[in-house]
Amino acid sequence: MTTVALAVTDGMLHFELALACEVFGPGVTGTANPWYRLRICGPHAVRAGRFSLEPDHGLDHLADADTVIVPGWADIDQAPPAELVDAVRAAHEAGARVASLCTGAFVLAAAGLLDGKRATTHWAHTRELAERHPRVTVDPDVLYVDNGSVLTSAGKAAAMDLCLHLVRLDHGASTANTLARRLVVPPHRDGGQAQFVTTPVPAPTNHPLADLFPWVIQRLDQPLTVEDLARRARMSSRHLGRHFRSVTGTTPLQWLLTQRIRHAQELLETTDETIDAIAAATGMGTATTLRRHFNRTVGVPPDAYRRTFHARIGPARHQGGA
Repeated sequence: MTTVALAVTDGMLHFELALACEVFGPGVTGTANPWYRLRICGPHAVRAGRFSLEPDHGLDHLADADTVIVPGWADIDQAPPAELVDAVRAAHEAGARVASLCTGAFVLAAAGLLDGKRATTHWAHTRELAERHPRVTVDPDVLYVDNGSVLTSAGKAAAMDLCLHLVRLDHGASTANTLARRLVVPPHRDGGQAQFVTTPVPAPTNHPLADLFPWVIQRLDQPLTVEDLARRARMSSRHLGRHFRSVTGTTPLQWLLTQRIRHAQELLETTDETIDAIAAATGMGTATTLRRHFNRTVGVPPDAYRRTFHARIGPARHQGGA
């Protein structure tokens, strides 16, 4: 069991605080076992929006955590509390992975953890972050940025994306997807880094492709074509393409390829099947074809991906900087 500590102080944004508790808290069942041990660390009773919160540990306990989450807070015009900044810096120096949600990036920047690194925050505050901390490369166009031991996210829904990304790193894609289904959110959205790009199946609704998506997912080992999909959906290929663009934002072939890659990622993480067997199971045909598409889409070869993500049971403690 690994420890996740939430670093809280007055003025915290209660949405980001609550979603971190929902993802990493003890109420999560039916996923990985053991789950995380959640701590809430603060200097005293704090106010988060209209709510009062009584931390169960002081800020000094951040240094004992495997992962530290810094939620955002409303008043970014004020410098982050020095005791919070010092505690977050000390936790990172002790080996903790540190992640900020929304404007929590200002705390990480004040602690010097983002110097020379790429980072993001809520789009409305990216310019302020860049001006206040010129040594940080601020990217306003991504959902989150993973620098290894230091991670930052944009606001609201992107904070959930980053939390699920952490679960995926620690417990694998299957567990993260199970948790996402319980929370009724997409299992993964592009955070801006090729290593973690997948396109989830849109949630079932009354759109014309709702029945087609699960049918395709069950047949990824078959050599499906656009014509096969159109025939199943009982529409012309051109009509199918228009619906795909509307629902998924991409073409049928690109969506199909992404589902094959995503399935390959899960097999690489959870099985010891050979690359040839995974190529067959994902409809890629040959190991050469799988390697070409996987490397181009994910950014690393399948073998390297497996070495990184296979049978991950918990985050390793990072030593020193990123």
